[in-house]
Amino acid sequence: MIFHPAVIALLLGSALVTLMILYSATHGIRILQRWDLRSGSELQLELERKTYLLSTIMSYVFGFQLISFFLFIFTEDELHALFVGAMCAAGTLNANVYGYPAILLKVVNFLLAGTWLIMNYTDNRAYDYPLVRKKYFLLAIIAPLVIAESVLLGAHFFSLKTNIITSCCGSLFSPEEGGIASEIASLPSMPMKIIFYLSMGLTLLSGARFYLRGRTGVFFSVMSTLTFFVAAASLISFISLYFYELPTHHCPFCILQKEYGYVGYLLYIALLCGAVSGLGVGAITPFRNVRSLAGIIPAIQKKLALTALLCYLLFTLIVTYRMLFSDFVLEGY
Repeated sequence: MIFHPAVIALLLGSALVTLMILYSATHGIRILQRWDLRSGSELQLELERKTYLLSTIMSYVFGFQLISFFLFIFTEDELHALFVGAMCAAGTLNANVYGYPAILLKVVNFLLAGTWLIMNYTDNRAYDYPLVRKKYFLLAIIAPLVIAESVLLGAHFFSLKTNIITSCCGSLFSPEEGGIASEIASLPSMPMKIIFYLSMGLTLLSGARFYLRGRTGVFFSVMSTLTFFVAAASLISFISLYFYELPTHHCPFCILQKEYGYVGYLLYIALLCGAVSGLGVGAITPFRNVRSLAGIIPAIQKKLALTALLCYLLFTLIVTYRMLFSDFVLEGY
């Protein structure tokens, strides 16, 4: 293992997250089975006190989960200098078989953790906690994924050896390399531009309509999620090329470096926060008719919709500005 302060912080944090989520999921299953707000039994009172504790614990745990994604990609980028052939985080992730599965699982858990925090916040606003069963059911789904992420993270860092020769991002994201990354990199630029701006436009329009009129919330949530994946693919396919001003450099990690003003962090934050906020709108939509939430959910959804709109708009503006004012000219533009 490489004894880097950020690596140690990630491993210790991951271990604590695993312990806390195991504790919370175990008691959450008990709450799922025995919760009955109409009962005044001693067991129900105990469960009510327990849910306060679990909500507090999981708020901190999932808060760390969100932050740890950015710490992870920062750490991977910092460590690339230790490996022959690595130019950025892409090389560090490729130093063993656990790196890329770990970061993919981190993205999934980021979205799920953010959704859980939104459901928990909504539930805590109501006097009768109507989403208790729903949020602990979601926790039961998230728990094994977070534990799997911790295992992959540990395996990745403990398997890192500085004498390893790894591949550079230029070859990993090359259309000739083979694999999912190369397939995305080889997508034609003009169709991807059309798909990107079409999906982003529909997301922004449906989000604005929902914010102003309270309609098409589910459509906005679905579009927000689809746009997240389209934007991620576009980042590899054509967006990154405008930042590097090279027709063959599709790496989504080099933009995290100083040479590019660390703009990658801003793009990732905008994209992930936009996706979580959009998902949150859809996640709590089915509960708008619950009596105790009827006056609470619309206000929360408006804030989430506005957050998603601002984040996706920021992402689009940064990308468009770079495309318009870069000296680089890509096929079809």
